[in-house]
Amino acid sequence: MLNQKQMEEIKEHLERAQNPVFFFDNDQDGLCSFLLLQRYIERGRGVPVKSFPAMTKDYFRRVKELNADYIFILDKPVVSEEFFKEVEQVNIPVVWIDHHEIDMKSVPKFVNYYNPLLNSKKTSEPVTYWCYEITQKKEDLWIAVAGCIADRFIPEFYSEFMKQYPHLSINSEDAFEIYYRSELGKMVRILGYGLMDRTTNVINMLKLLMKAKSPQDVLEEGTKNQFMHKRFKEIKSKADKFIQKASSQIDDSKLLFFKYSGSMSISADISNELSYLFPDKIIVIAYLSGVKVNISARGKGVKKFILEAIEGIEGATGGGHDDAVGAMVKMDDLERFRERLEALVN
Repeated sequence: MLNQKQMEEIKEHLERAQNPVFFFDNDQDGLCSFLLLQRYIERGRGVPVKSFPAMTKDYFRRVKELNADYIFILDKPVVSEEFFKEVEQVNIPVVWIDHHEIDMKSVPKFVNYYNPLLNSKKTSEPVTYWCYEITQKKEDLWIAVAGCIADRFIPEFYSEFMKQYPHLSINSEDAFEIYYRSELGKMVRILGYGLMDRTTNVINMLKLLMKAKSPQDVLEEGTKNQFMHKRFKEIKSKADKFIQKASSQIDDSKLLFFKYSGSMSISADISNELSYLFPDKIIVIAYLSGVKVNISARGKGVKKFILEAIEGIEGATGGGHDDAVGAMVKMDDLERFRERLEALVN
């Protein structure tokens, strides 16, 4: 866990930043982390990082365009060496907050790096959790809970949320159940699908959320957030079809391996819901996109299976948490990867 000294240091960085840029991983944990910090100091701009697995050098362009005096990196486990070389040239402070396992050799000495896994008491709470512990703005409780639930973590302050918003919550010790069976979960999914929209709509969503007063500003459809609800319905409809198709392939195997293609990668959403529906299975969803395949895997201890299956495969990458992993292999290597995985799991 982060200690009090580290949280105070992050707060001091925030207070010194007059025009920060917040780079955040393109999911709800990253988004909510950004919102908590930006709403705390009421300054700065947010930039979702869509490149995988690393935040690439290309993102430095946004630092210059926004004339940023501080860089915050949130919930992104890998940042390219080339990006940091560009930053070092202009001598801008960097604060990087994460909760993934990382090789510290990849973190330059000039970067202020914070990760609860590195302390004596090792924990891996979502970055959203620590951003709320740092800012402690009670009016932003709903944002903190949203980011945590999206990352399959129920924080101790969820009970406070249930008291404030009983109509949006359910009493459960299963984050997935909250995610799929409550209005809070619907709101979290609206945010996630909103990040998959075109750039103009993503920017409009960020602007709305930086001023939002409560979950109702997201959940109650109106002229200001209509584009978010439209996107949610579009993507949910596609995801539901893939989930139904994948569910029909369930058999006695411990592994559910499902391939799909199309104009949009929603592998994480498909794998999450299938993992909720079939908790005893190892779920692996492969999105076929040109010469590469993006993979999202869920299940108990799935990380060790994925990393072993890609070992020695040229250009293959993978990483994440023990029970939730992202990976990428070349299309030509997909069947080899699948065969290895089946042997490991079964």
